[in-house]
Amino acid sequence: MATVDVIIPSFNAAHYLPAAIESVVSQTFDDWQILLVDDGSTDNTAEVIAPFLERLGSKFKYIKQNNRGLPAARNTAIKASTAEFLALLDADDVWLPCRLSESLKAFAERPQAGLAYGLVTTIDPEGQLGRTFAGNPRYAEGNIAPYIYMRKVELPCPTMTFRRKCVDEVGLFDETMRATEDRDLWLRIALRYEVAFVPKVIAHYRISPGSMSTDPNRMLRAQLQFINKHYGAPGCGILARQISWARAYKQRADALKSQNRPWAALISSLRAVAICPIDMDNPRTAASLFWNWIGSPKRS
Repeated sequence: MATVDVIIPSFNAAHYLPAAIESVVSQTFDDWQILLVDDGSTDNTAEVIAPFLERLGSKFKYIKQNNRGLPAARNTAIKASTAEFLALLDADDVWLPCRLSESLKAFAERPQAGLAYGLVTTIDPEGQLGRTFAGNPRYAEGNIAPYIYMRKVELPCPTMTFRRKCVDEVGLFDETMRATEDRDLWLRIALRYEVAFVPKVIAHYRISPGSMSTDPNRMLRAQLQFINKHYGAPGCGILARQISWARAYKQRADALKSQNRPWAALISSLRAVAICPIDMDNPRTAASLFWNWIGSPKRS
């Protein structure tokens, strides 16, 4: 039995899979097993992974299923897992060589933690590096469930590692949720356990033009579902809900701005200010977007 089971869900991602798998093989910590769940791919995924199956032997388990979506694919892998720790890696992301060793070190330093995460740098479809999610040290680790609920903590999926026993206690990924099923599980774990933090970049997270995270309206609906689901949990009361709602609209504004839609971005940002004016990020964002709109030739 390996110490870490690496969960890789994949749907028509044959182009990216070799880089993802090689990033696991290159880990400085080598007591791992890959659980790759092919979620009904129609591309050449099986052909691409065949050499890895032969090369890695018992360290690589391939599971094929009908297409059921990302949360269900991850749940299939969890059900097949036997390791003490589970680490997430999506098929289009890549780990840095220190990813597993740094995550396990964080657990050793904070033995009450059920969940650990670190920093990522984004990459585009061609592999060009983008921004690094720095996070806020004030909310980084410990008993931070309310900050997870209020979206004051970035929890990048390719950095997430959690104890297998946690899902036995709180349940699997919620397959009824879209896009926020990951934060939903992290909050459920954080309500019972401490959270550990790796203060360095340990993975690259790929941003694609058609991804859920770049669809402002779908992401907003998913975030509101998450907020309403957990309202009333410890630390997730009225003020926390207002902050969560406001941050959901602020994130929508950021996405709209990136799509060169300054007017829509400004309206969404003003909505965030109206919902929770005490969150100082919201007025600053609104002011910035206002001047961006003033200077926009389209103003739409």
